[in-house]
Amino acid sequence: MRWNECGPEIGERLGELALPQDLEIACGRVNGVLDSPYAPGRGTMRMQVLRAGSGEIPIAVFNDIDGLPGTLYAAQLAARMPKEFLAAFSLVGVDRRGTGNSDAVRCVPSDVRQDLLGADPRALEVTDWIDLARSAGQNCSIALESRLPALDTWRTAADAEAVRVGLGMEHLHAIGHGEGSRVLSVFAERYPDRVGRMVLDGHPDPDEDARVVVTGVAAGAEATLDAFAEDCAARSCPLEPGAREVVSEVLTGPGAGILLRAVLHGLRDRADWPELATAIAEARDGSYVALGGFVDQVAADTGDLPATFDGTLVVRCNDTKSRLATEQIEQTTRELHDRYPVFGALSAQWLALCGPWPVSSKPVPQATAKTAPPIVLLSTAADPVTPMEGTERALQRMATGVGVAWQGSGHGALAVSPCATEAATAFLRDGTVPRDGTVCPP
Repeated sequence: MRWNECGPEIGERLGELALPQDLEIACGRVNGVLDSPYAPGRGTMRMQVLRAGSGEIPIAVFNDIDGLPGTLYAAQLAARMPKEFLAAFSLVGVDRRGTGNSDAVRCVPSDVRQDLLGADPRALEVTDWIDLARSAGQNCSIALESRLPALDTWRTAADAEAVRVGLGMEHLHAIGHGEGSRVLSVFAERYPDRVGRMVLDGHPDPDEDARVVVTGVAAGAEATLDAFAEDCAARSCPLEPGAREVVSEVLTGPGAGILLRAVLHGLRDRADWPELATAIAEARDGSYVALGGFVDQVAADTGDLPATFDGTLVVRCNDTKSRLATEQIEQTTRELHDRYPVFGALSAQWLALCGPWPVSSKPVPQATAKTAPPIVLLSTAADPVTPMEGTERALQRMATGVGVAWQGSGHGALAVSPCATEAATAFLRDGTVPRDGTVCPP
């Protein structure tokens, strides 16, 4: 793999992350195989990679589909990791296929995307969701043609193998965050003899019943909102009489759907919570610019980078084989809205979005990793994306999984919880396997 100075399309976005000036950054490319069902084993998938840090031992990094591209996430993570760790290791972020600068998906018409994201999911009829989802799916099928079924986690795991080869490593050392963790658990299932030291920071729920999965996400999001409200009260932030009350007030105004998603995205990173509180306060006063900024990357097609919603839709629907009848979706939506009044309907919306989608020939397999070496899974008590219950379910199914549970809040524990970070870095650095069931304080 050849490393060069990053181009302006990445350099500009790196500047937005306020990275330390002494953090060394370089960019490169890796070629994988597209492997569409229409042309198995053929075609090329060019992936953008970024190296952060100067350590000799590379650790591949895979992020969520709808979060920062893996390259930028690796740079951000490197800035937050202990400096002594980066003296020996470098983080190699990968823009997974269909995202970032790895041939990002652009296929949902802007008006359909805006209708899907802008409407309040707590008020929109399920049949309207399904009609919009059908339109999105038809347009993606036309725009992507044979690429469409090749954008999934199964093939992204093969891309991780291409990264291992490109790095010249006998075994792949890696960090997964959210959906990126699922890439690595599938890698461990497909290539168990090539697994090095892997840390999975928040793993999506592997339950095959989509209703169980979206219920867990709704519960995790609602719990994170409660944690945000408690943190806000402790800091005397500008949300009186309380954060939950003000959020509910803001969501009664115009553009409730996009603002709801903005709040959810703002809850992911605890470092963003003060900024999120200020943005919610401004929205209460009628200015929505700051709050909407939390979800710009999801909804807005900038020309350089398409909205991440498109790639998220394609990959998530390709990854799941669960399809429900309209009546089942309506019932689940009502139940979740009653139990989780802020985020319940939003979580249930994914049942409708994937409803018209054809079932993939390669849905995500159950990752057991029976012959892989130990793999560390970090879970977070109040996680709005990969709830603890789902991560623990993934842990139970992995024969060599070792669990570390952080009693904190936000999406992921690595570089946030000192205890979880120490357990992860000791494992990556020295191979020291933490005690399964380790609990880290808030």
